[in-house]
Parts: sequence; C-alpha cells; structure tokens
Amino acid sequence: MSFLKRLFGGGDKVADASAPVVARQVEHKGFLVSATPYKADGQYQTCGIVSKEIGGVQKEHKFIRADRFASLDDAVEVSLKKGIQLVDEQGDKVFS
Repeated sequence: MSFLKRLFGGGDKVADASAPVVARQVEHKGFLVSATPYKADGQYQTCGIVSKEIGGVQKEHKFIRADRFASLDDAVEVSLKKGIQLVDEQGDKVFS
C-alpha cells in the first residue's frame, strides 16, 4: 500500500518536495539566503531560496543545483555559497 501512496501523492517524498526545510539562513546585501538541501538517492541535493522584500512584496527565487553530498553540512554550505553567488552576480534581477 505504501508504494501506491507514494505513486499517487500520499508518500513522504512528495511532502518533502512541497515544503522545503530551511537548514540555515544568512543575510547578504539585503537578501536572505536560505539553504534547503533535500535527500535524493541517499545524498543531499544542493538547493536554496534567495528572498528579499521589494516595494512591500516578498520576492523569492528558488534554485536547485546538480551538486550532491553525503553530508548535510556540506550541502548546506554549498547551498549558501550558491545563493550568495546568485545575489552577487544578479542582484534584484534574480527575481525577473
């Protein structure tokens, strides 16, 4: 029965994908960078959210990278670095 639940949206894997868990956050140049790595095939996938309030509206840009790590701590560190890199390279354009 658990196979059918996962297949049709009732399993844990679907719930994890819809509600990212913030492992750590840092503020960088007025942006909030959140590391949200998730488990995929026994490793942790690099993933995060860059957010900022602009004109009273909260903007978010979610990103996923191909990098995977055995350690959650390593995935968190790289996710934060990738988010900071996005801010440095694109600034507010990241939301376009």
